[in-house]
Amino acid sequence: MSNIHILLSHSSGEPIYVQIERQVRQSIMRGELKPGDPLPSIRQLAKDLGISVITTKRAYNELEQLGLIESMVGRGSFVSGANREMIREQRLRAVEDKIRELLEESRGIPLELQELMEMIYTLDKEERE
Repeated sequence: MSNIHILLSHSSGEPIYVQIERQVRQSIMRGELKPGDPLPSIRQLAKDLGISVITTKRAYNELEQLGLIESMVGRGSFVSGANREMIREQRLRAVEDKIRELLEESRGIPLELQELMEMIYTLDKEERE
């Protein structure tokens, strides 16, 4: 079974099924859950979280409609491999958002684009060594 961690907040105002759907979706987008990884059964997840099976089923249905998971009768639910391009696009969009924040911050210093690029290359090189 996949090692999925879901934290529920009963005071956030966000429905429980939405919290589950969002956290599983984020785990898939970050690559923590990979195509083919099994998810806990609806019953097991409901038991682990101390919530209704209906709530868990609704979260899984939402994830299935998004094409992020596939459910097979008698086998369970698995992370879908069909939406790799969509997942890649969403991850690229997240990177673009972070680059925009970085550019905004660097303009406030001010830091020239060339200096910023040199910092990125240097940090990347250090990370790879």
